[in-house]
Amino acid sequence: MEAMSEIGFAPGSLTEDEMKQLAKSERMAIHISNTANVVLFAAKIFASVMSRSLSVIASTLDSLLDLLSGFILWFTSHAMRNPNQYSYPIGKKRMQPVGIIVFASVMATLGLQILLESGRQYVNKSEPEKDPVKERWMIGIMCSVTIVKFALMVYCRRFKNKIVKAYAQDHFFDVVTNSVGLAAAVLAIRYYWWIDPTGAVIIALYTMNTWTKTVFENVYALIGRTAPPEYLAKLTYLIWNHHEDIKHIDTVRAYTIGTHYFVEVDVVLPHDMILNKAHNIGETLQEKLEQLPEVERAFVHIDFEYTHRPEHKTMA
Repeated sequence: MEAMSEIGFAPGSLTEDEMKQLAKSERMAIHISNTANVVLFAAKIFASVMSRSLSVIASTLDSLLDLLSGFILWFTSHAMRNPNQYSYPIGKKRMQPVGIIVFASVMATLGLQILLESGRQYVNKSEPEKDPVKERWMIGIMCSVTIVKFALMVYCRRFKNKIVKAYAQDHFFDVVTNSVGLAAAVLAIRYYWWIDPTGAVIIALYTMNTWTKTVFENVYALIGRTAPPEYLAKLTYLIWNHHEDIKHIDTVRAYTIGTHYFVEVDVVLPHDMILNKAHNIGETLQEKLEQLPEVERAFVHIDFEYTHRPEHKTMA
């Protein structure tokens, strides 16, 4: 904030070419993840058929949902790259959390189905099939899938894009479920049958807990939750140091409508200041605020006093 106050722009900002290269890299990460999900899903189908383990089947169903959720995230990413200022005047960035909510909701529903199937297996006391050849195939496939998913998780975590981060979270989730599923399947074959449905229950509960949290996080982002006090304090510092003619800061608001903040500012300038000078102060302040990486849009209202009632309608 101090650097922006002194030089007038955000230090370390990406150039237009760098932003294009970053967007290209993010699209590449999405394409690689989708391709890997297709290949790994086919491999896990084979492992499920060979082992008939409920834990492995639960992990395979998760991969099926990966394909569906991957399509959802790809669609939202594609739609955001094609703005329409007439139909969507403020852009389509809100499609990002909406897509993630749909993605997370689908993932969470997997948990309930697995819980029901685990309960059925507990009742029937189903013994796993003991075949050393099939067991080796299952271990090899599941270990390979886990290693690939771990590598994809590390790769996708390099990006700040919310959609790519959702892929990274999904890859991490797969590492956990694959590991638990494989361990439960092997232990059930070699020791006790009930370890397999127990592993499936653990996967289901982890699924429901993880993606329910994700749903709530993105719902909060869509309903206009306020920025934390420390961020509002930084904005206030930047506004106050923007120009020496700013006499008073009446209002500073920052709230989420999607993944970034909308900022509303009311500042007081001298009552006898000419219009073009007041306009330039307000416009340059708006531009400075919109350079912040967390801010999508900024609205600056200029007034000559602050004793009147707020102009905006008070929401219930």
